[in-house]
Amino acid sequence: MAVFGTGAATTSYEELEHTDLIIAWGSNTQECHPIIFNHMRRGIKNGAKMIVIDPRKIDQTKLAEKWLPVRVGTDIALANAMGHVIIKENLYHKEFVEQATEHFEAYKQAVEKYSPEEAEKITGIKAEDIREVARMYAKADRAIINWTLGITEHHNGTENVFALINLALLTGHIGKYGSGLNPLRGQNNVQGGGDMGALPNRLTGGWDFDDPEGTKLFEKVWGVPVPPKEGKHQSAMLDAMDKKEIRALYVIGENPVQSDANGNHVKSLFEGLDFLVVQDIIMTKTARMADVVLPGAASWIETDGTFTNGERRVQRVRQGLKPPGEARPDHVIVQDMANRMGANWNYSSAEDIWNEIRLVAPNFAGITYEKMDKFGGIQWPCRDADDSDRGVKYLHERLWSDTNEKKAPFHPVEYQAPIELPDEDYPFQLTTGRRLQFYNTGVQTQDYKKIKNAEEYLEICEADAKKLGLADGDIVKVSSRRGEVTVKTKISKKMSPGLVFMTFHFPELAETNVLTINAIDPKAGTAEFKSCAVRIEKVEQAAS
Repeated sequence: MAVFGTGAATTSYEELEHTDLIIAWGSNTQECHPIIFNHMRRGIKNGAKMIVIDPRKIDQTKLAEKWLPVRVGTDIALANAMGHVIIKENLYHKEFVEQATEHFEAYKQAVEKYSPEEAEKITGIKAEDIREVARMYAKADRAIINWTLGITEHHNGTENVFALINLALLTGHIGKYGSGLNPLRGQNNVQGGGDMGALPNRLTGGWDFDDPEGTKLFEKVWGVPVPPKEGKHQSAMLDAMDKKEIRALYVIGENPVQSDANGNHVKSLFEGLDFLVVQDIIMTKTARMADVVLPGAASWIETDGTFTNGERRVQRVRQGLKPPGEARPDHVIVQDMANRMGANWNYSSAEDIWNEIRLVAPNFAGITYEKMDKFGGIQWPCRDADDSDRGVKYLHERLWSDTNEKKAPFHPVEYQAPIELPDEDYPFQLTTGRRLQFYNTGVQTQDYKKIKNAEEYLEICEADAKKLGLADGDIVKVSSRRGEVTVKTKISKKMSPGLVFMTFHFPELAETNVLTINAIDPKAGTAEFKSCAVRIEKVEQAAS
């Protein structure tokens, strides 16, 4: 948002099929975003080349023109080195940089010291490979950078994103069809949640909470003043719970006791609350700790409403089943809660709520239920309710206009190592992620009956397993400075020496997040799930 005014993807999924270069940076797209990966696969079939930048040799490297096995947490050094090459070799888009950007000289100065040779020492990637990929990106007519949690789940995740945006500004790969920046969303409707104001510093539609024009509009529609105080993101809420500043919590559709880093600490914070309300469709571990559980309806099948996907497409959701028992749609429960506290909300349907959203969010003003039904969803911005306005496929075309007055700033950033690196006591680096068959903390998927490998395991390379005297399937104790788990080993060709991998899909079997570190990105509030130091010890099994 600091660069373009919105954190949304700048391109559409279809553009992945019609681009020349696809970069998947910190994104195991094939397993974590299989639908989007189908678009990438079609793009490759149409002639696009793919570059995969990931510490693990994930399966999608088989389709890649180039795989860069970047060391965990060194992405800024790599991105800055690519920028260094592009500037040194005079490959940057001078006209675009001059017309559409600002602070280029500061960026140029910042990347000067990140030669490919210096970056090789930090990232582990050969200098010539850095040069080759930088040239491929700069010379491509159309190129799209895609990233996910491998970029953002670090203590400096926001700076990681700036490093990638800088590359797009440098080369002009933004604001035109087939070129852009795609943050692939980690869960369904993440984009929609942010668009609706589920951020501590935003109002519905992306307004800053203290934007004078926005607050004036909201106060006109709502008839009450907008609170002038910025809220807290989730990590800040946990800090406030630790300080006893927050004594009661209302959790909707979230399982923080098992999904947040440093899980033992998080559990103790929830145990210290005076009052906890959880609204969910499943009795998660967080719900089992609650004083009151409000049964919600499954939003994808038991309610009406809208979702917004990762390409900014607002789509209708229709009720196919009635909620079981006392379960009700979330908005019905929230409305009843508000009215019990003195409000006078009278929404009779999800469409009523959507029509109010259209009044306060100009980017959604033209998106009616009728148009969504007619055209299969609409990509915002869409400001006119007339059928001629069907939304926008790609954003920031204004940057190419001679009359553009709002330039996009470069944000120079410096490499910072992960907060916790391996040492003599904890000699391995643990990184976490997902597997294709399972989802998040497993409450919806861990009980599948006919899925292979429905268990947690520690992925480790053959060389490290041999040093530890481990065979495939051996039981090990994995310890960090915060906790320990017992888990099977899986010797994997995906892993490099010193690096191990686990998911958090089976917390009832192995609570991976008791190991992870709650080193927080101060801007985004995201914990460093992608890196912590661990020790691995073989558990001797008693003879049968």
